[in-house]
Amino acid sequence: MAKKSRTKARESPPAGEVGPRQPCPCGSGKRYKACHGAAGGAPAPYVARPFEGMPSECDVIAMRELVPAATAPLAVKETDRPVRLCSLLPAAAPAMVREGGAIWLGLQVQHQYGDPARDLGAVLEKALATEEPGVIGLASAPGDGPRLQDLVSDSELDITVHDGFGYWVDDLEEDPTVTAALEQANAAANPTVRLASVEAAYWTSVGSKEHLRWVMPHPEDELLSALARLHAAGQDVIADGSRLVGMFRAHGLLAPVWDLPVGTGAEVLEEPAARFGRDLADAMASGGELSAAERSARAGLANRQVTIR
Repeated sequence: MAKKSRTKARESPPAGEVGPRQPCPCGSGKRYKACHGAAGGAPAPYVARPFEGMPSECDVIAMRELVPAATAPLAVKETDRPVRLCSLLPAAAPAMVREGGAIWLGLQVQHQYGDPARDLGAVLEKALATEEPGVIGLASAPGDGPRLQDLVSDSELDITVHDGFGYWVDDLEEDPTVTAALEQANAAANPTVRLASVEAAYWTSVGSKEHLRWVMPHPEDELLSALARLHAAGQDVIADGSRLVGMFRAHGLLAPVWDLPVGTGAEVLEEPAARFGRDLADAMASGGELSAAERSARAGLANRQVTIR
């Protein structure tokens, strides 16, 4: 699982709420009660599920929090300029206007003003207002205005996961200095593959371990109960030797995480992941009270959550 500043789920209130002593999800580094949880103490309200309504919401969250190097063309309303959504840009830039006017929009950025979708919308508007090449960013909270999902079409994103950050220079001539910097950045990027059989599920290798991390769109309470039913029935195994070890909570959604035996790879997960998706849908539709074993499983899953944002 990712190495980020995080809060154990046993300190977290239910249903995705943020406790007063937890780190503020806006990324300020302050406790929630001293930041967006303070009466009148923050410039903008914290948005629990900022990317709701965004095409491919779960993949956008994965690109922002879990996937090192990925891109997707972004269809923006009322412009014919090419816009490229990127997991990460050089120096964590919010956006870049390239030679020729193309816009690259970064998801993994330094600033946090409470609503990342509004931040992205403001950055995109600034980029669209200029054609001069350079870095586009925000120096302060953007205030009211359109969010990213208000500016783009409803079409699902066509996501490409890259082996490294070569896409940073795929529109430039080769430069030895840039090549050396890329090699350094690439060395820190864990190999990652997006599964084709389901949405927003990513295999990754971190050297001594392999994981499947799957961002799911379902409400937290319903998803936990369904996962508990599958666990109690022994139906939560994705591959031989795999184990559901916990889940991330990010931007209002949960991302279950499976540990996989080293050498599993991504390809063998396609059919089992599709089957698990069908089983999960059935478990969510079944409803009814949980059994004692299912309640125990649910409590165990709830205690193995890690809040990213």
